[in-house]
Amino acid sequence: MTSGIDPRVNAAQVAEAVRDAKAGGATMLFTPEMTGLIDRDRERAASNVFREHDDPTLAAAQNAAKEYGVWIHIGSLAIRNVTTNQRLANRSFLIDDQGCVRGRYDKVHLFDVDLPNGESWHESSAYCAGHDLQLARTPIGKIGFSICYDVRFPALYQQLSGAGADILTVPAAFTVPTGEAHWHLLLRARAVENACWVVAAAQVGTHEDGRKTFGHSLVINPWGEIALDMADRPGLAFADINPAMTADVRQRIPVLQHRRSFGEVIQV
Repeated sequence: MTSGIDPRVNAAQVAEAVRDAKAGGATMLFTPEMTGLIDRDRERAASNVFREHDDPTLAAAQNAAKEYGVWIHIGSLAIRNVTTNQRLANRSFLIDDQGCVRGRYDKVHLFDVDLPNGESWHESSAYCAGHDLQLARTPIGKIGFSICYDVRFPALYQQLSGAGADILTVPAAFTVPTGEAHWHLLLRARAVENACWVVAAAQVGTHEDGRKTFGHSLVINPWGEIALDMADRPGLAFADINPAMTADVRQRIPVLQHRRSFGEVIQV
């Protein structure tokens, strides 16, 4: 997607994508981080951030999921917390084919960085970090949740795969400089070291608020091969996820069985 500053427009795009996904034979649809709103003007964005039960993108996705019988993983939405109106949650949602929310995950690692090109991002000034990981059973396998900057922290994915994840979701709104340097590298590494499929739906292009995102929505198989790369264009694409390949790769190289815990680091 190239999400803009009006969540109702973005919500309509999601509903259309669900319809088209169903027509193309999809069982499940994945969307990027910040599906419902991308707007770095926080004063303007304030009126377009909702509590969960009022969010128009979530509602549109639930209605479309039920109408077309498609599961949906909403990469994330900016959600106003029930306990405070000051800081938000960057939250993923899993919606089943009856329109019911089956899982939620709040982004654990917040993107607080100053890049060499002058871009500066401090998510913690607007968002609260999550704490709990999420694993959910779907028709295509058990999926483990993560969001964007989480991809740089492999321990999160090791915990998910150790708990039974077959598929790791990494919805994102990667910057162009970090995407060019690290996007494919990190995602392929997460697939290989966990012997999991990786589904990484991404924001792409120049957004209404002026920011630019890297794109390249990816599906990667457990051997680390790229099964789908959507390059630098928004839209809908399809990929087949074969559960048998996960078992085959884990039999060939049983990385999950070979994991070990460690003692203290000894400095000499």
